[in-house]
Amino acid sequence: MPRLLHYADIENVFDVPARAARLAARIRALDGPDAAVVAAGDTTAPGVLSLVATGRQTIDFYAATDTVFDTFGNHEFDYGPDALRELVADAPVQFLSANVRDEDGRPFGEAEDVAPWAIHQVDGSTVGFVGVTDPATDSLNPMAAPLSFEDPTAAVQEALAAMDRTTSPPAYRVVLSHLGGGDEALAQAVDVDAILGGHVHSRRNDRVDDTRLVRPGVNGETVVEVDLDGSDGCATATHHEPDGADPHGPLEAALTERMAAADLGEVVGRVAEPIPRDSDTVHGGECRVGNFVADAFRWAHDADVGLSNAGGLRQGDPWAGAVTKADLISLIPFEEPVVATAVTGRELRQVLREMAAPDVDFGEDDWWHGHVSNARVVWDAATESLVSARVGREPIDPTAEYTVATSEYLLHSDHEFPTLEPRHRVGEGDIQYEVLAAFAREHGVDPQVEGRIERRGR
Repeated sequence: MPRLLHYADIENVFDVPARAARLAARIRALDGPDAAVVAAGDTTAPGVLSLVATGRQTIDFYAATDTVFDTFGNHEFDYGPDALRELVADAPVQFLSANVRDEDGRPFGEAEDVAPWAIHQVDGSTVGFVGVTDPATDSLNPMAAPLSFEDPTAAVQEALAAMDRTTSPPAYRVVLSHLGGGDEALAQAVDVDAILGGHVHSRRNDRVDDTRLVRPGVNGETVVEVDLDGSDGCATATHHEPDGADPHGPLEAALTERMAAADLGEVVGRVAEPIPRDSDTVHGGECRVGNFVADAFRWAHDADVGLSNAGGLRQGDPWAGAVTKADLISLIPFEEPVVATAVTGRELRQVLREMAAPDVDFGEDDWWHGHVSNARVVWDAATESLVSARVGREPIDPTAEYTVATSEYLLHSDHEFPTLEPRHRVGEGDIQYEVLAAFAREHGVDPQVEGRIERRGR
């Protein structure tokens, strides 16, 4: 009865070493001679500790959990292709990637033994694994721009055909997928037992035809146990939370040592009432942490509007009491600047409409994708229309020019706020978390919900 233990998108789990150590302990408790531990990307980045260690803190985690395979998420490329190649070469896991190509069009990481597929023995049965990455990664992550990402369905089909040509084709076939919303279409196109997914930060456990589709959520909130020999010809799965597990001591010590070396304990502000930053909060509409970021961005450029994408705010424990530099990096752990852009009023209305992402398949259907400063937006979900939009107290003039301060990332991404493009850029400020720190030192950390975003018909 072969079992797989699956994690993905663990990202900020390393920012609290005890939390990462509990996740490792839960995986170890579930592990056994009939199981294999596998991952599905965004395991090395982002996060405070990831930024300090350029993703190499995950090597400690791989070793503690005896992880066998991983694939590339979009954040594996946060520190560039060369840094990732070095990590791959040193990591005690086999990376699988069927659809990522390097700068010369060769399979990425070929010299570091990255393979499109592999067959592994699990409890006496052969299991074939394929790894695939979101083909939009070069848009999602500017550091991946030199690479190319092929069609994942064609790549999986080619890998499965290669498995079938071996002298002993595997008894089970599994995809390690960092496609997010693309998993369902992949399941309909290929014949596999399970697609172990990530990328979208919500749990999943369902079935498409005879394929089991799962996701574990974000920041190590669960590990998924998959029984490949399930009932009714389909694999079964169960989510296990790490709460209650005794932390894995050696891992906690190793991560704590790495964090201490970063010296990020400067207190930049204090909060009287805890500020949550879980997924439901940052994707649920206006929220305190979103307002804080948008206000800081606008302040940095003295812009008409501040704009933060919700997807750029990483989930984690609430801020309470002292807020440190590490807390701010944990929220936005990317070395990208806050830029000033100039847009027409007509373009600004379109940007504000894109906070609801009505035309972009990204995340869950009810996610809200933006936070604003010095603007008020009324959105009607039933008609997918922007009812009204103001800057300050005034309606937006479609012919006027407005300055918008935001993350540089949004100028390059086609997934979020596609109206914003590099041509709109008119200025560049400091790195995002440095902007947050400077703003907190001068203005404190006391954001409030003020009615900036109204969502009707939800």
